[in-house]
Amino acid sequence: MANVTFETRRGELKTYFNKTAADKWVTLTSNSPVSRIRETVRAGREDMRNTLLDWLPEDLTGMSLLDAGCGTGMLSVEAAKRGANVTAIDISPTLIEEAEARKPDDLRAGSIKYMSGDMSAEELGCFDYVVAMDSFIHYPLPSIISLLEGIAPRTRKSILFTFAPSTPMLRAMKTAGKFFPKNDRSPAIEPVAESKLIAAIAKSHVDKSGFHVKRTRRTSTAFYKSSAMELVNK
Repeated sequence: MANVTFETRRGELKTYFNKTAADKWVTLTSNSPVSRIRETVRAGREDMRNTLLDWLPEDLTGMSLLDAGCGTGMLSVEAAKRGANVTAIDISPTLIEEAEARKPDDLRAGSIKYMSGDMSAEELGCFDYVVAMDSFIHYPLPSIISLLEGIAPRTRKSILFTFAPSTPMLRAMKTAGKFFPKNDRSPAIEPVAESKLIAAIAKSHVDKSGFHVKRTRRTSTAFYKSSAMELVNK
């Protein structure tokens, strides 16, 4: 879908994750058996989640963290177990309900506050760390920059996020309109070239807020392609 507006895409995502395929995403993020296609997605997401957790300090005691697009809360739980006070937000009330149901009784020194809503809302306040795993992959480059520009002034240490890399496979998937089986196909992913993203950040208010790119890493399985980027405050 060319030139889709941010509001239109956000509405599509809310419908998809809250109604169309909510049950399948709950299953995907569990230990329940899934198809071979989804097994590769599950493995890729696990590898990416571990990458983002590796980029966070082992000790997050007393630190605040925004899990932007938390889904069923798997990353939130791990961050809380390191001592973080996590605000976990997702556009889907259905996934938030599942995250609440899965929350362990013992989070050690940390805490999690789950909520459904807009991950970019200023009312969420300021954080030491912001993590957005696969929350930006359905947005084109200008929307990603706008999201980062809104988040950067409210982040003290680092922003970790993923984007859909511009690979031949993902470009072909977008052209064909295929990512998952037809009956639960997600809104189109938006492949972004890493070099263009870095250049756009350098020209944006993200850079002017004091952030710079520290590192990137790509995860690739048969049906999961995602790139992680770490922005750190100078």
